[in-house]
Amino acid sequence: MIAIDIKSKCYPEKGKAEQHLAIADFKLTVNTGEFVCLAGPSGCGKTTLLNILAGLDSDYAGKVKIGQGQTQAKMGYVFQNPRLLPWRTVRENIELVFENNSSYETIDALLEAMQLTPFQHVYPERLSLGMCRRVAIIRAFAVNPDVLLLDEPFVSLDMPVARQARNLLLNLWRRRPHTVLFVTHDLREAITLADRIVFLAAAPMKVLAETKVTIPRCERENEEGVEAFRGQVLREYPDLR
Repeated sequence: MIAIDIKSKCYPEKGKAEQHLAIADFKLTVNTGEFVCLAGPSGCGKTTLLNILAGLDSDYAGKVKIGQGQTQAKMGYVFQNPRLLPWRTVRENIELVFENNSSYETIDALLEAMQLTPFQHVYPERLSLGMCRRVAIIRAFAVNPDVLLLDEPFVSLDMPVARQARNLLLNLWRRRPHTVLFVTHDLREAITLADRIVFLAAAPMKVLAETKVTIPRCERENEEGVEAFRGQVLREYPDLR
């Protein structure tokens, strides 16, 4: 489980005495195994929030609790930029997260699930952006994380490529449902993926509204159904337009 209570997160602004307030009075709880999409405008602080959860940013006022008891939760993080090492092949980039060579079967299964087995010995420069992002998702899943953070991993992909990548991600997630926080500004994508969507206000970021996605997962490939649910959400929360 993830429990977030951030009182404030500020950044210094060049040429200004006062700091920029990026996040204020932000509270959110995510249940174990829940797939939650954070939907909000660009620049509202979504990436900042993920960096705090991942432990990459500790300069904030508030408290974040991940997991239960004293056991430290294992994190997986997929950035907007795939961040693959160009001098390593697809497989070698994935192997970086392992401490030994006992994980060959795990890597083989993930490569097959993401349809990348024929490209496992190819260097990133010869892959499309969509394929590089799939490699980054494999690398995050490979450590079998308790919590998976994804920061707009399919942004800028063509619609058919993004749809395929989302389906592959869901196939991986169904094998072992991790607790997922998925950042997006695309409401249709959020409806396709999430158990629950949390809508965020522009900076200072705070929770504006939230809704459970009631469409059965087996029906979310139906674009008419997704569009109907989107219309229902926008009618209920007109400020989201």
